[in-house]
Amino acid sequence: MSTDTAINEAQLRRTAKRRVNLKMGFLIHLLVFVTVNGGLWLMTTITGGAHWRVFPLWGWGLGLAIHGLVTLVNLQGQGLRERMLESEIKALRQQQP
Repeated sequence: MSTDTAINEAQLRRTAKRRVNLKMGFLIHLLVFVTVNGGLWLMTTITGGAHWRVFPLWGWGLGLAIHGLVTLVNLQGQGLRERMLESEIKALRQQQP
């Protein structure tokens, strides 16, 4: 295996690991959100308590939506960054004598 191939494989692995970490972070957040809010709903339904459960649901739901949006932008934005980087490299190469 050549050095360039090894570097490309290492870079691909780092990028893949970063993307998996972003996805896993969001999925864990989603799982905790569903578990906790499901427990709150169940607890207030069984005990006949006040319907305050909507407040953490909306607040945390907003946080989860923002987390999801940030994750999506980071995953989709990588292609944009790469295209911009390639464009800058091309422009710099054209400026060289």
